[in-house]
Amino acid sequence: MAERTGGQILVDQLLIHGATDAFCVPGESYLAVLDALHDADMQVTICRAEGGAAMMAEAAGKLTGKPGICFVTRGPGATNASPGIHIADQDSTPMILFVGQIERGMREREAFQELDYRAVFGTMTKWATEIDDAARIPEIISRAFHVATAGRPGPVVIALPEDVLTDLADVPDAQPYQITETHPSLSQTIDLQKRLWAAKAPIAILGGSRWDPQAIARFQRFAERFDLPVAVSFRRQMVFPADHPNFAGDLGIGPNPKLLKRIQDSDLVLLVGGRLSEMPSQSYTLFGIPNPGRPLVHVHPDPEELGRVYRPELAINASPTAFCAAIETVHPPQVIPWAGAAAEAHDAYLAWSEQPAPVPGKFHPGEMVTWLRRNIPADAILCNGAGNYASWVHRFHRFTKFATQLAPTSGSMGYGVPAAIGAKRLFPDRTVIAFAGDGCFLMNGQDFATAVQYDLPVIVIVVDNGMYGTIRMHQEKHYPGRVSATTLKNPDFAAYAKAFGGHGERVETTEEFAPAFERAVASGKPAIIHCLLDPEAITPAKSLSTIRAEAIAAQG
Repeated sequence: MAERTGGQILVDQLLIHGATDAFCVPGESYLAVLDALHDADMQVTICRAEGGAAMMAEAAGKLTGKPGICFVTRGPGATNASPGIHIADQDSTPMILFVGQIERGMREREAFQELDYRAVFGTMTKWATEIDDAARIPEIISRAFHVATAGRPGPVVIALPEDVLTDLADVPDAQPYQITETHPSLSQTIDLQKRLWAAKAPIAILGGSRWDPQAIARFQRFAERFDLPVAVSFRRQMVFPADHPNFAGDLGIGPNPKLLKRIQDSDLVLLVGGRLSEMPSQSYTLFGIPNPGRPLVHVHPDPEELGRVYRPELAINASPTAFCAAIETVHPPQVIPWAGAAAEAHDAYLAWSEQPAPVPGKFHPGEMVTWLRRNIPADAILCNGAGNYASWVHRFHRFTKFATQLAPTSGSMGYGVPAAIGAKRLFPDRTVIAFAGDGCFLMNGQDFATAVQYDLPVIVIVVDNGMYGTIRMHQEKHYPGRVSATTLKNPDFAAYAKAFGGHGERVETTEEFAPAFERAVASGKPAIIHCLLDPEAITPAKSLSTIRAEAIAAQG
């Protein structure tokens, strides 16, 4: 062995643990790492804002199941990255954020950009720490990879004092990390089979992380054997194919009422991987707390999640991948009492997601999404941030393959554009589309420059209704007619794309969208399609005026 700088030791550990990509905004606080990356076999993506860099790393973690890697500088660099950390936390995504830090000898003097990162990030990470000794870097990086991926995955934050990165140390490398797996016991799989045999109207709900194509295929076979209807949780539509005859729909915002009734009428719910938090539980009204009101079998990789909100009759501490392997031996009764339920549920889903209802104005986002559904590759990756525009994507697009959806269950705005860029950086041969509202886009739209810099032909569809639409909708529900702080004056987003060196299109009618999209693809450049939406078209089901009128009537 020979002495290496702390920066070199750090980069060597990332390579040992299989990291292939890093997303960063550079800073003088970690120059020694940047120097080590110069000759490393790792793809580094330079971003324009730390929030976008962190979201790209989170997207990488969500798509691959391996920790997404991000580097930012101290102080404002770290706090700017915090939205990506919060997304990784609530979305159960493995991620490691490295933050440059002041030198050790300057601590507690409020030095330039000094922060206590254990305190700042302690409540939104699985582990936040600071390295004090270059010789401990292999140990700490190994632990970070294990923590980020074990149980319920999540983010880790590691602060890097500037002088630690330039210190020399002679230390052996760690061994590559291994994901800790948790399996159901034989008695639990037998118990599950008995409960299914005794049921009359069961249903499965899939969510969370730690899925892979093999686990999904195994659960499909399980569902087919039991003729079991299968729903998916909020923004987890890629964990069960929508074209499968057992698919019952998704528990998102404004879900199919027939799906809600099926769950309410069920006598056994098999919840695999998910937490059933506020959005999928319809603000915690779908099940009782702590007693769900119907038998619940909850499968989750984190033992602390089991019984935390809902008291299951059978709690199984296992990852979705291990659970789906175990249920290969679980078989149905000779006669299935609920035979035909899956087909009925799937027919209800197809009807719900097939024909968008008319909306005010000349541009119809539902018809745009159904056109895309029929014309883009099945493995295209669709990304979105937060806003009412996403309700058309979730309802009318049919996700049929794993690793095709990037959407924050935390409801973070500004996610779609950086997520798409991160996805395209990892998978340059796949079609990647970002959906964004006008407010959502401008929260991280500057990273469109990153797409141009690396020649990543993502297609960004900006749905522009001149307001923060979701907030305006709730404003009309609670304070009808009193518009306050929700109106926006927007730029020409097509011209914005061209100014950055990309392709730009302006769409005012539904009929203009398809040829504009095809021209964007043909351009071979990062593209923005600026779609003008009537402000009245606020949801797939109701106009803004209808919501206002209902609120006024309710107030008497």
